[in-house]
Formats: sequence, structure tokens, C-alpha cells
Amino acid sequence: MRYFILSQSLATMAGSVSFPFYLLFIKNIGSNFSSFGFAYGLFTLSSALFHRWIGAASDKIGSRKFLIGYAWGMAFLFLLIPEVDTLTGVYVMQVALGFLGAVQKTCEKTMAGEIFHGEGAGRKIGHYHFWTSLFASFAVFATGVLIDFFTISFIFYIGSFLFAGSGIALLFFEQKKEVHKAEEDVSA
Repeated sequence: MRYFILSQSLATMAGSVSFPFYLLFIKNIGSNFSSFGFAYGLFTLSSALFHRWIGAASDKIGSRKFLIGYAWGMAFLFLLIPEVDTLTGVYVMQVALGFLGAVQKTCEKTMAGEIFHGEGAGRKIGHYHFWTSLFASFAVFATGVLIDFFTISFIFYIGSFLFAGSGIALLFFEQKKEVHKAEEDVSA
């Protein structure tokens, strides 16, 4: 359970570090804020379209593998974001981010459901959300300080590093062992 919490905390932290600066990134391309509305609409639409497929595929392939792909996919995209210099590039990026967002949203829930089931699930879920939210808050506070010393591109590179760490943490997660351990914790 620890590696799952660590992984998702790092992913939440990476998203929290970068999201406030995505608006500034789009503005720096020379576009207006209404373009952000369209870009975000593409993100949510592509996410919605991918959810059903991802849900079915995660049942066959496994949520852990999808979450590793999500983490490393986001790490790669965050390296590319500073290189995007057209609004069309932003829109293409939004579709890719929508796909990966759907992977995260669906597979985090399915994996959490597999781990945090049965008696005591509420306590475990509360523990999980405490840590992921705590990491996110640290990221937001730290980013507020870091942005005075670094460029927006550097903030995305930090996010890429955190997403890569999320994927690495999931490599150490052994689901069968963790589910068995969670069952022992409940019976104790």
C-alpha cells in the first residue's frame, strides 16, 4: 500500500506543481485565455471518450500497468510541453493529456478499490487521501516560491521528474502482497 500511496502522491504533486502555470504557458504562446477554455474542453472531451475503453482494458491488462504507463507518459509529455509553441500544438497536447488523465482517473480508482476493500476500507481511503492531498499542498506552496527563481519550463521539468518517480514507485508495488497485507490489517 505504501508504494501505491507514494506513487499517487508524486503524481498528484506533479500535477499540482504545473497546473496553475499552464494558463501562463498558453498565454506565452500568444493566445488569449479563451483559447484555454477550448483547450480544456478538448482535454475533458478526449478524457470522456477514452474512459470506457480504459475501464474495460484495465480489467484485462491491470490497473498497475496502466498507471505506470500514465506516469511515464506524463513524464514524457511534461518534457515536451515547454517546446510547444503553437496553439495547434497545445490542442494536440490536450488530447494526449485527456487520454492520460482518463487512465489515471479510472485506474487509480480501480486499483484503490482492489486494495482498500472490506472492513476498514474507509480508514484506509482516508489515510490514502490524507497523504496524496498533503503532497499536493506541499507542491503548490513550493511552486509559489520556486516560480520566483525558475522559469515556467523548469516547473514542467520538475513535474516530469515527479511523474517518473511515480512510475518507478509503482514498479515496487506488489499488488497480491499488498491486498493480502490489507486483509491482514483489517482482521487484526
